[in-house]
Amino acid sequence: MASNPASLLAELAPDLDPAAVAQLRVLVPTGYGLNCEAETAAAFELLGARVEQLHVAELLADPNRLRGCAILAFIGGFSFGDHVASGRVLANRLRFQLGDALARHVADGGLAIGMCNGFQVMVKLGLLPGPLVSADPADRLAPQRASVVGNDRHGYRDAWVRMRCDPASACVWTRGLDLIESPSRHGEGKLVFADNEIRAQLEAEHRFPVRYVDAAGEPTEAWPANPSGSAGGVAGLCDRSGRVFGLMPHPEAFLYAENHPRWVARDDAAATQARHGLGLRVFANGLRAALVSPD
Repeated sequence: MASNPASLLAELAPDLDPAAVAQLRVLVPTGYGLNCEAETAAAFELLGARVEQLHVAELLADPNRLRGCAILAFIGGFSFGDHVASGRVLANRLRFQLGDALARHVADGGLAIGMCNGFQVMVKLGLLPGPLVSADPADRLAPQRASVVGNDRHGYRDAWVRMRCDPASACVWTRGLDLIESPSRHGEGKLVFADNEIRAQLEAEHRFPVRYVDAAGEPTEAWPANPSGSAGGVAGLCDRSGRVFGLMPHPEAFLYAENHPRWVARDDAAATQARHGLGLRVFANGLRAALVSPD
């Protein structure tokens, strides 16, 4: 891994100005059973962004803490122990105590990313898939139109997966990426929708930026390449703008080449030459998008 953010950016994202990246503020809410703050913060800090870890209770007490934030990162873990359903309790608290501030963050061009439990929260919160029609007001969160439910094969699974990115998607986080490998660890990861029409619309709009793929690189619903059984191999979802993105696997857990379980044995040139993990490219893309004013 490069020794400092400037040299890492020069290797990974030479079009990014380290001074500009250093001015970007990333907010990482923590607490209540969430436990991936260290690696999520590291993903942005390695690239030179300013990261603030803030307990959810403090954010709810003062929603103004969200102002001036370029990126909001919903992290993985087990919020409130997943005792009701994964992400449900945290999503309710955020919607009813922070909903207006979250809607304003997105409407003003702010970015958001969520991994695993963070994705579950974003879906149950209404941030994803977000507005589907022009009638949805931009100053309020959209209603919940999707959910993340138990895997087809019951039980918690922890293993690495491969995802293929959709080049036609508006998702800024996956732009320019082809295959992503990441750990996947969850028992509730199957994405479902309120009705078939919503799913069809999202398919038509290329709102599924990442899909689980098999050894041949083709989208799959088969276990274990697809640990949840999500239809069409869907592993993540973005909003219409492409600036809000969530996925079940953990790109924040693949920041270093050595994170990969086969990093010594891998024989593809890109893997052996890179000093960073492929997951870091996702976060570099987010920082790049944060430096560009939305249309």
